[in-house]
Amino acid sequence: MGAVFWDLDGTLTDPKPGITGSVIKTLERMGLPAPAPDALEWVIGPALLWSFAKLGVPDPKAALEHYRHFYTEGGGMYDCTVFDGIPDALTRIGATHAMHIATAKPHIYARQITAHFGLAKHMTHEFGPELDGTNNDKGTLLAHALDVTGDDPANSVMIGDRHYDLDAARAVGMRFIAVGWGYGRNDDLSDANAHVTTPDELPGVVGRFLS
Repeated sequence: MGAVFWDLDGTLTDPKPGITGSVIKTLERMGLPAPAPDALEWVIGPALLWSFAKLGVPDPKAALEHYRHFYTEGGGMYDCTVFDGIPDALTRIGATHAMHIATAKPHIYARQITAHFGLAKHMTHEFGPELDGTNNDKGTLLAHALDVTGDDPANSVMIGDRHYDLDAARAVGMRFIAVGWGYGRNDDLSDANAHVTTPDELPGVVGRFLS
């Protein structure tokens, strides 16, 4: 039975309001100029420590602490929605394949989100970085996940919306399905094994790849 590894932000859920809103509040708290939410879509996907450095924040670690306060205490964590069609796709794929979360979001937050929105029941394992930054690199995270699950990467697939997901899948020898509804519209995903534009396409594509 093949395994499916799911990205979370931009693939299962649309987290834009919560993430960009928390980033804006963080920059304002630090006395720095804050871009508009639409100009911050690129922060959805990679580790936020890297994103704050790219934004030119002098102390990214301090910014991350502010962000985590706004994200958790300010309600940003749950200011997101599950993409239409995802629950049905999870039910259909989960009937024949093991499924896991592999997200750049710290797993302590990811698990709360998947539980809150009814996604956790579909997953066997949920992987994400530690709060100290361990496994921030998604390729390292996927390698760790495979060690835990024992899944064969040749009979597994990663589903995501960003080049970070594609790069991670390639790093561990896993195939990759790119989804068209997330935040990778400016990423080069041409090397993906398949592209889908709606969640209802996913069960069929996964079925072609996995035994």
